[in-house]
Amino acid sequence: MTRFQPRRRRLLAAGAAALLTPALPALAIPVKHAKGTTEVPDHPARIAVFDMATLDTLRVLQVPVAGVPDSKFPGKLSMYQDARYARLGTVSEPDLAAIRALAPQLIVVGGRSAVRYDELAQLAPTLDLSPGRDDLVGSVAAHAELLGRLTGREAQAAQQVAALRAAVSQLQAITANTGTGLVILTTGGKISAQPPGTRFGVIHQAFGIRPVIATAPEDGARGLPMTPQDIRKADPDWLLVIDRDAAIGREGASARALLDVAPMHGAKAWQRGQVVYLDPANWYLLGGAGLGAMQDNVRQVAEAFGKRH
Repeated sequence: MTRFQPRRRRLLAAGAAALLTPALPALAIPVKHAKGTTEVPDHPARIAVFDMATLDTLRVLQVPVAGVPDSKFPGKLSMYQDARYARLGTVSEPDLAAIRALAPQLIVVGGRSAVRYDELAQLAPTLDLSPGRDDLVGSVAAHAELLGRLTGREAQAAQQVAALRAAVSQLQAITANTGTGLVILTTGGKISAQPPGTRFGVIHQAFGIRPVIATAPEDGARGLPMTPQDIRKADPDWLLVIDRDAAIGREGASARALLDVAPMHGAKAWQRGQVVYLDPANWYLLGGAGLGAMQDNVRQVAEAFGKRH
């Protein structure tokens, strides 16, 4: 036996041990979000998403997703109906056993699912990416950039965010001299105005449409109850309509039927053909807070106002 053989055996043993040792976890990145700061693995391999807006942003960035709620996905999110995506309960009732079986490296909640943050955070690193309503465009952009950084899609995120900001600027130029606007939400035969400061106030705050009603109600997000007579009295140049019942598939009178009444027929917006029915899924189900949804919303409003510009 040569004097080099013991050293060789030690090197071989060390190499074998290294092969048997589990891989170290990926580099963790501290991420600030609505619930604080969470250490998230860099490039998480399995992502579970309980927030429609985040799912929409990941779709645009072409980031693979492992698990989603058992839900009917609207529009461009219908791709997530495919059986290759693990079903993890619902937004309001996550299936904890299914989540454990998936063993995600990252869970994302936001909006309606944010209330389940604490229990999901016990299973895996969890982020609450609920949108910031004071600056919705900035919030959507920041979340896209964050998700791009975590998943190695920085370049795609930067490109998409730049395009969004440019589109918003172009929309503001179009709406600058087009008169006043009123955003309303219809549901169950009722109407509520959505002035600045409410859930859908981004149309005024970021898109540049001058509000005919400038003050939000005290309870904020729920809006201000209105009737067709109230709308006729306010008489905006533009009426932008979000049909909640159409978004959730509820039967009953549509927003169009609800507004096609005598008081409305004398309104400026009605007479000028300036009643715009916004995409209900993008606005209500995604809250306008997904990257793709906001891009589509800006495009729809720009096309409607551009025709009259």
